[in-house]
Amino acid sequence: MVHDETGGVEIPPALAEIAAGWPLAASLAAATVGGLRAGRRRTALNEALHELRRPLQAVALAAGPGGEGEPRLEGSLQMAALALERLEREINGKPAAAETATLPAKPLLEAAVERWRGRAALAGGSLELRWHAGEPRLAGDRYALAQALDNLIVNAIEHGGGRVSVEGKVAGGRLRVSVRDSGPGSRSIHRRPTPARLIGRVSGRRRHGHGLRVVRRTAADHGGGFELRRSGSGTAALLELPLARAGGTA
Repeated sequence: MVHDETGGVEIPPALAEIAAGWPLAASLAAATVGGLRAGRRRTALNEALHELRRPLQAVALAAGPGGEGEPRLEGSLQMAALALERLEREINGKPAAAETATLPAKPLLEAAVERWRGRAALAGGSLELRWHAGEPRLAGDRYALAQALDNLIVNAIEHGGGRVSVEGKVAGGRLRVSVRDSGPGSRSIHRRPTPARLIGRVSGRRRHGHGLRVVRRTAADHGGGFELRRSGSGTAALLELPLARAGGTA
C-alpha cells in the first residue's frame, strides 16, 4: 500500500480506475436490466394481443360470410379491430394512424345506442336516443368519436341508474351530446346472472376513470369540451363538438 505525503492512503491507479468507472457500469447494468424487463413486457403484451385476436376472429366468422352480419355486431367488431391495431402500435412504438373525415353526426349516435341497448337491458334498464339536431356533420376520427360515445353510454349504464338517455342538440355551431342516467337508486335488481358476470369480467369495471379520460382526450383533440355533472337525480355527461364547416374542417 502506498502512502501519500499527508499520511493518507493512496489508492493504486488500477483500483482508482475501477472505482471511477463503477457508477457508469452500474448505470449500464441498470439500463440493461430495464431493457430486458421492457423487452419481456413487450413480448408478453404482443402475445396477449395475439391471443385476443383469436376469439375476435371466431366472432367475426360467426357474424357471416365476409364479415357481413348484424350491423350492430359488425360495427363492434370493426371497433375492436381498430382498438387492437392502435394498441399494437402503442406497444411497439409505431406512430398512430388517425383517419379524419367529415361524418354525419346522427348515425354515429344511433349506432352507439344500438350497440349498447342490450347491455342496458341486461342491467335491468333501458337506453333511448332523443335527437333534436337535424343533420349536422362533424370533422374528425370516426373511431375516436365512436369510442368516446361508447364510453359515455357504458359508464352511465354501469355506474348510474337503470334508465339512460342520449340526447343530441345543436347550439352555437356545436353539437351538444348529453348522456344522462337516472341515479344508482333506480337500478333494477332483476338481472340474468351468468351473462352479467361475463360482461363484468370483460368490461373490467374495477378500474374507474379510464373511459372518461378517453372522452376528455377525444373532445380536446376535436376542438370540443367535456363536462360531468352529478346531482341527486343522476349524472349527466356533456360532450360538445364543433360542427364541420363547408370545407370539411371543424
